[in-house]
Amino acid sequence: MGETVKISVTDGHQYDAYVAQPEGMPKAALVVLQEIFGVSRHIRRMTDSFAAQGYYAVAPALFDRYERGVDLGSSPADWEKALSFVRQINMSWAQADVEAAVNYARDEYKTEVGVVGFCLGGSLAWLAAAHLPIGAAVGYYGGYIARFLDQRPQVPILLHFGNKDEHIPPEDVAAIEAAYPEVPVYLYDAGHAFDRQGGPTYDAAASALALDRTLAFLAQHLTMDSKQPLQD
Repeated sequence: MGETVKISVTDGHQYDAYVAQPEGMPKAALVVLQEIFGVSRHIRRMTDSFAAQGYYAVAPALFDRYERGVDLGSSPADWEKALSFVRQINMSWAQADVEAAVNYARDEYKTEVGVVGFCLGGSLAWLAAAHLPIGAAVGYYGGYIARFLDQRPQVPILLHFGNKDEHIPPEDVAAIEAAYPEVPVYLYDAGHAFDRQGGPTYDAAASALALDRTLAFLAQHLTMDSKQPLQD
C-alpha cells in the first residue's frame, strides 16, 4: 500500500501524489503519470507494481490544479468528466508539475529517475524525455505525441500503441516512427487504454507483454547511483 504526500511546484502550486516504497533500497525512482481519469485505481495499481519491482514510485495528481482528488472510473459520466479536464488542461502547468515530481523522486534517494506515462501521461512522458534530466521514459498510447514531434527526446524512450486505437490514428504513429526511427515503437492488437485493467478496452495479453518490455527497458537504462539515501 502506498501513501499520499504533498509536492510543491516552483509557481507555488501544491498537489497530492501517491507514493509507493519498494522493499529495501530502490534500484531507481519512477514517476508514474496518470491517464485522463486522474490518479485512478489503475494508476495506483501500476505505481504499487513498479514498487514491487524495486522502484521508488511517485504518481502526481496532475488534475489537482482543476479539482482535487480526481479518481474516475469507466462510466459515461466519468468519461464526460475526464474529457472536461482534457479540454482545459494547460500543458505548461502539467510539465511544471511533472518536473516537480521528478525532483521530488530524485531528492528522496540519490538515484536515476525514469518516467512512465499512460494516455495523457504518455504524451507528458515524451515531453519529459525532451526537457527533463531523467534517465529514460516510457509512453503508453500518448495521443498528443504527434503534435510534439519538434520536441526531440534527449534520453532513451519506449512507446506502446494499440493498432485498434479509436483515438490515435495510425498516421500519427507512422509519423512518430518516420521522425524518430531510433525510438522503439511497439504495436499491439488492441485498442486505446489496453493496459487499463477493468476498462472496456483492457487486453490482458497486450498489457502483460507491454509491461515485460517496459521493465526490461527500464532495467537497461536506469541505474542506482548510490546505496545510501540523501540525508537532511
